[in-house]
Amino acid sequence: MKTKAAVLWNVGDPWSVEEVDLDPPKAGEVLIRVVAAGLCHSDDHLATGDMPSVLPMVAGHEGAGIVEEVGPNVTRVRPGDHVVVMFMPSCGHCRWCATGRTNLCDLGGSLMMGVGVDGTSRLHARGKDVTTMCFLGTFSQYAVLHEASVIRIDDDLPMDAAALVACGVPTGFGSAVHTAGVRPGEAVVVVGAGGVGMNAIQGARIAGAELIIAVDPVEFKRDQAKVFGATHTSPSMAQATELVRELTRGVMADAAILTVGVARGDQIAPLLGLVSKGGRAVVTAVAPAVETEVTLSLFDLTIFQKELRGTLFGASNGQADIPRLLSLYRSGQLKLDELITTRYTLDEINTGYDDMRAGRNIRGVILHGH
Repeated sequence: MKTKAAVLWNVGDPWSVEEVDLDPPKAGEVLIRVVAAGLCHSDDHLATGDMPSVLPMVAGHEGAGIVEEVGPNVTRVRPGDHVVVMFMPSCGHCRWCATGRTNLCDLGGSLMMGVGVDGTSRLHARGKDVTTMCFLGTFSQYAVLHEASVIRIDDDLPMDAAALVACGVPTGFGSAVHTAGVRPGEAVVVVGAGGVGMNAIQGARIAGAELIIAVDPVEFKRDQAKVFGATHTSPSMAQATELVRELTRGVMADAAILTVGVARGDQIAPLLGLVSKGGRAVVTAVAPAVETEVTLSLFDLTIFQKELRGTLFGASNGQADIPRLLSLYRSGQLKLDELITTRYTLDEINTGYDDMRAGRNIRGVILHGH
């Protein structure tokens, strides 16, 4: 079948919106009509080359839609089901799933290469095979993906809000709740108040943090951070350090979470400087693959028993956490509608990413408008 999609042909190119060919689903795969897709920074990392990829590619790894067709042996969903795609699927039986670390699933790792489990592509354009971001490709009106990559949701949930729980919401929320292990009464600093950072703020709030300091150089984002639960804001880590020292009477924060657009090695020392003895520093932001040097005090790491933790997908279990997050949304505790600053058509995808880089959006969403 034919579908309209945004294709990245070369690093540094704009997204090219064009008609591409889509194969029918194979065994264990489903065809979905994508209704809404989130404009996540991780997709932009492909365009800048910070994240290695196999091009050409149709990106998009946040999305919600309706199942149109299922391939042989599919048991999780059926045609007509409303679904959210899942950035990191889980097979349920590999070593990582069996030990409760489904975000590290071997199946998810293989699908991150952008092709099916058989190593082939489902999309084709200009006589070439086209890969998809995490074998999802929600920057297309229709997508074929593995059944482990979709979760059925209630039909009455708004698709634009539901699309966000595919990646950015559980990544940020889980960074605070799972990886940082925020507890009631703690002080938390979130560095970077974008689509992921706002959800780290929400996670800290729902976990019961007393102080939540949002750090971002963009005034609009600092103002919006208060909507999601920040008690204080700061334009830089240096200024935040003094603010946290004052608020905690010199103890410093229990946890600090790095959710900037692009992580850098020289950000780690000031991140660790924000936390107390025994404090937890979490790196959620993606760094360029070539970034190999980190500046920090090994003396402080040992003598003050500080912890530096990395996290993927916020250490979330998508099958359990995504329904849980949607339940929190229904009850009014988790804000999803407020995350969406601007809605775009697929033809406006380059404008959407320009707005993201300029700090004008918390999260942009593409509505495919079939």
